[in-house]
Amino acid sequence: MAFAACLGLAVIGADIGAAQAQSRPASFADLAEGLSPSVVNITTSQTITAQNPGIAPQIPEGSPFEDFFRDFLDRQDGEPQQRRAQALGSGFVISADGYIVTNNHVIEQADEILVEFFNGTELPAELVGTDPRTDIAVLKVEPVQPLPFVAFGNSDLARVGDWVLAIGNPLGQGFSVSAGIVSARNRELSGSFDDFIQTDAAINRGNSGGPLFNMNGEVIGVNTAILSPNGGSIGIGFSMSSAVVSGVVDQLREFGETRRGWLGVRIQPVDEGVAEAIGLEEARGALVADVPPGPAADGGVEAGDVILTFDGREINEMRELPRVVAATQVGKAVRVIVFRDGRTRTLSITLGRLEDTSTAEVEGDEPDGKVTEPEQAEVAGMTLLGMTEGLRDQYGIPETVRGVVVIGVDELSDAYTRGVRVGQVISEVGQRSVDAPADVVDIIAEVREAGRKSVLMLVREGGSPRFVALDLDE
Repeated sequence: MAFAACLGLAVIGADIGAAQAQSRPASFADLAEGLSPSVVNITTSQTITAQNPGIAPQIPEGSPFEDFFRDFLDRQDGEPQQRRAQALGSGFVISADGYIVTNNHVIEQADEILVEFFNGTELPAELVGTDPRTDIAVLKVEPVQPLPFVAFGNSDLARVGDWVLAIGNPLGQGFSVSAGIVSARNRELSGSFDDFIQTDAAINRGNSGGPLFNMNGEVIGVNTAILSPNGGSIGIGFSMSSAVVSGVVDQLREFGETRRGWLGVRIQPVDEGVAEAIGLEEARGALVADVPPGPAADGGVEAGDVILTFDGREINEMRELPRVVAATQVGKAVRVIVFRDGRTRTLSITLGRLEDTSTAEVEGDEPDGKVTEPEQAEVAGMTLLGMTEGLRDQYGIPETVRGVVVIGVDELSDAYTRGVRVGQVISEVGQRSVDAPADVVDIIAEVREAGRKSVLMLVREGGSPRFVALDLDE
């Protein structure tokens, strides 16, 4: 199957009672009639330059036309060929003075952008700003009269089974309306900030950038993609939620670019094994696997912490944290509640800006070189060896990584099931640093004596860290 681009940006709104189901409308006609003037068709054009392929006909040697064809082909060979390419999409007006929302992929690399309104009026549009991470773009036209526009709703209030309406320009058939329901929520496709609404409302190529409406006429999503084996709608469409889009649009209108908050942590999910290993009552939050130099490190976050609350918002799943952080104002001092050593701690962290950062390298102490005769130990199905320069060279272990090296794993062990492999480095066990195989053996023995069924290990491969909750009750 392949993802086919489709238009769509929508926001969900509608404060419907949590226990009150939507009744099936007798008709969508009034809603469609009222909303269509705020939806636009978008046509983009682009000049594409391509080299002449230089396909030469076979000329018999000695032919009387040989010189003529040789001269002609010499003139043609290598000359660039230019052509105009057009693309179609959808969008919607969000202000009377002409701000329009669409998908980034609809207008990407366009030389000209033309917007067609429901009444047939056409206006050229200027690009205000784009955000490739969420595939959102904002355009601006200069209307003679105030334009009809629509507002974003609260997509977090949308429930699976709610009615929705999609309006757009599918396959060039402008101002087409389709209806369906919210099929699923919180879908991810490929990005860290994804929060897609899945719908069975018909969405096809050309719907991209168009709005997904709730029954109150509020935009709850931007129609962005479809899942299809043939490029056409099979009832699995995706709209980026207004919870994500509205903030992106506000920043693009104000700054012409996004300014996302940056915390500076590498995280992973908290599963039942991890929760049991660290004494957390329920599996929730985001487990901090590493803390490169940045705001989190400055604020006292440590590897092994579980972030439970960020700026007053509960973090139930790991994937929620990047979206919440990104939506928070750069430079804001936020309260972060973490679980560490069996209790919660409250930290104050001043956020940086994500767009100003690159992937930070993890700093560490230089190796002291004192280990000359590495010891070896076997525990929990793993064969461990003390770190040596030879092992660093053999397995490509960075100089900044400390710990013990896995040189063997029993394929029937829980360690193997959890992804522990030869060449990886165990840096921590039970949230305590280990420098020798004996450290691992001793800590695991302590954990077993304390009656714990699992222990948390920090495992690194090529410098990249992750936590493993190792089952000791096997």
